Amino acid sequence: MLRFHWFLPTYGDSRYLVGGGHGTAVTAASGDRQADIGYLSQIVRSAEQLGFEAALTPTGAWCEDAWLTTAILARESERLKFLVAFRPGLVSPTLAAQMAATYQRHTGGRLLLNVVTGGEDHEQRAYGDHLDKEQRYRRADEFLTVLRRLWAGERVTWQGEHIHVTDAALDRIPHPRPDIYFGGSSAAAGRVAARHVDVYLTWGEPPAAVAAKIDWIREQAADAGRTPPRFGIRLHVISRDSAEQAWAEAARLLDALDPAAIATVQAGLARSGSEGQRRMLALHGGTTSDLEVSPNLWAGVGLVRGGAGTALVGSHREVAERIEEYHALGIDEFVLSGHPHLEEAYWFGEGVLPILHRKGLWQHPFRTADASIAATVPFAR
Repeated sequence: MLRFHWFLPTYGDSRYLVGGGHGTAVTAASGDRQADIGYLSQIVRSAEQLGFEAALTPTGAWCEDAWLTTAILARESERLKFLVAFRPGLVSPTLAAQMAATYQRHTGGRLLLNVVTGGEDHEQRAYGDHLDKEQRYRRADEFLTVLRRLWAGERVTWQGEHIHVTDAALDRIPHPRPDIYFGGSSAAAGRVAARHVDVYLTWGEPPAAVAAKIDWIREQAADAGRTPPRFGIRLHVISRDSAEQAWAEAARLLDALDPAAIATVQAGLARSGSEGQRRMLALHGGTTSDLEVSPNLWAGVGLVRGGAGTALVGSHREVAERIEEYHALGIDEFVLSGHPHLEEAYWFGEGVLPILHRKGLWQHPFRTADASIAATVPFAR
């Protein structure tokens, strides 16, 4: 069964594209809607009702802290999980393991972890981390080794290149153990993914590129003597009753962008050390023409936003078809978002999910007695 997750804009939301993210200036992003608990709670409750399993929260100087924000939001929901992005090395693996155990105990096991090594040297230095990219991946390898051993109930002494702990152990181990999500397109990222992660995430590239990346990680896992992880994809989405309506919405978002803002963001992203970010930039080249880089895959978001820069755009049926296409390649989890995040969750949840449900590809994770209320939505037939 496919699994769907939504996104929490802990930097602000808007009816227009909100810039910021990976590789941009170390300043907070913003939007017309403040990222306060009241608004984020609306998104959380809606995502849970619609059938999203978890909500991803970003990490960085441009947004609110993911651990604190989701810990508060856990009281505003009942079953929705939180995919908390965090950077290994800014805290010790022992403290991170303890934080995860505490989170699981107080939320009833609703934590997932998105490990972000940090692709931007300038932002890492702002947090006091002066390692280069390759060193950060080696540290992440050591960090996750210690973390997993602690979660397994071991007492750990580790004297590595970057991680040093002596006689570390947890009084309580997390139950269940949080799944570890991880993304990265460099050779160093592949090695870490192969050794440690439960779900490998890719940003939304065209299907052929995604297929090649899946094959690459599977080969890396085989070389490491490990079963391949599950695979997920991070995308934005603009889904409407008709293709014309969806592309009109994409055009509205594009027309509202200030060329000066695009130039500023692209200049910031150009200095990114992230291989994944380089691949995102290559899809559009910083121009506003030829943004449909694959059928129903639109690169307009990446003009003003770092990180995931593509969106599935089309009718509900077309978006469902593209999801099926990615699923045929090996993608089982979809981490989605849209502007604004509250309304777009309903467009997708009431338009696309019923189609996938009728095809036997998705079932509401929080409903077992009936099929799904959303499956009765007329326009999705």
